[in-house]
Amino acid sequence: MTSSVLDAPPGTLLGDQRPRLCSLPPIPPLSSAGAEAVELVASAGIVLDDWQSFVLDRSLGERAPDRWAAFEVGLIVSRQNGKGTILEARELAGLFLFGEELILHSAHEFKTASDAFRRIAATVQDNRQFSRHVKRIRTANGSEMIELKGGQRLRFVARSAGSGRGFSADVVILDEAYELGDKEMEALLPTLSARPNPQVWYASTAGGPMSVQLGRIRERGLRGGDRSLAFFEWSAAEDDDPSDPAVWAKANPGLGIRISEEYVRREQATLSVDGFARERLSVGDYPVDGGAQVRAEQWAACEDRASQIDGPVALAFAVERDGSTAAIAVAGRRTDGRGHGELTDPPRRGTAWLIPRVLDLADRHDARVVVINPAAGAGAFEKELAEHGWVTKPGPGERQLQVVGAREYAQACGALAADVANDQWRHLGQQELDAAVAGAQTRDLADAWAWSWKRSRTDISPLEAVTLARHGFMTFGVRAAPAPDVF
Repeated sequence: MTSSVLDAPPGTLLGDQRPRLCSLPPIPPLSSAGAEAVELVASAGIVLDDWQSFVLDRSLGERAPDRWAAFEVGLIVSRQNGKGTILEARELAGLFLFGEELILHSAHEFKTASDAFRRIAATVQDNRQFSRHVKRIRTANGSEMIELKGGQRLRFVARSAGSGRGFSADVVILDEAYELGDKEMEALLPTLSARPNPQVWYASTAGGPMSVQLGRIRERGLRGGDRSLAFFEWSAAEDDDPSDPAVWAKANPGLGIRISEEYVRREQATLSVDGFARERLSVGDYPVDGGAQVRAEQWAACEDRASQIDGPVALAFAVERDGSTAAIAVAGRRTDGRGHGELTDPPRRGTAWLIPRVLDLADRHDARVVVINPAAGAGAFEKELAEHGWVTKPGPGERQLQVVGAREYAQACGALAADVANDQWRHLGQQELDAAVAGAQTRDLADAWAWSWKRSRTDISPLEAVTLARHGFMTFGVRAAPAPDVF
């Protein structure tokens, strides 16, 4: 039997049993199967907290007989609060109450899916009301499954671009949804398309910059009014005091039940500020779908095939995340004061050529700085550059390497877009760079944005290289004595 609010000693600080953020389909359901699900698992000794019962009740509302009001359910809550118990209750109800033919439970890591299987398999085996309906329980690694005599199945899979293909499921459970991307969704979501009453669950702790699908679900939940989404989030607000126990309660419905106030206090003393906010207060850094930040007509207006740099230059390169291609660019200033950027090397296959070419260009044109973004594929070359005297804190005989962080990269992206919008930029109309600008998509990063490798429709290494070269010139080049150079 799990613990509950009723077991907490008097005076214990209890977590909020209602989410700070909640969005439900605007048309009230005719009924809910949530109470039946709660009763079912209680008969097996699983006593749900009030907040867990609330999520089940609201997510299992029915707009018509045998039709869920919410096709999608999003749940964001920090670790160890009891999220897994809600998923277990939903799966048991699907098997033994709703008669759902196939439930797919997926997680980013195989061990997480395997742990979930072991918990629910033990529950089924230990309760006669469940076990008498079981045909078999398959325990082989990678093939974990519970199958009932009536044909209902619950399968556990590790998430991949191929998981789910070939199945037709009534329910898809997406645990660890912070690691859910487009390719996984493309494999799993179509499994529901031929079923009469499907439902998909996204369950997760706080997301990060790469939490693509979770960011979309959360954005829809924040907007509200979505006819097919039930969204629940326990989290701290942006202006909340992270040291206030009342804020801990707001973000942790399991506080005082399975998480003690004393332990949270220890976490705050040990974790970084950002780590504590993310892991215990569910404060995420979510990406959202973004379009082009450089308008086509503005970019076209900045083309000047006779443009050239007059003075010092900065050099930058960008590498596809899988190392398949790389591009090199330079940036500087023209005699009229406008910025200028161009590709010295459009995207080329492989990277064996890259560093020798970078070093040759830097020497021949006396580059003031070489700039890289380690979050993409270029980070693998920082050590090799250091071996050739390009370091972040140069001493005598060494040269300046600029390694940008996430916020600095976002600033660089915004600055280039602003130069283009304000007619302060020139380029040569190079085909590869034009294509990168046209196909680039963005992601939100806190209160800024940056080019997104993952979402962009083309190789954006030319655009990233030019963006970084401009940033490096503005940081180091403008302070150097002019040395006319022409590319």
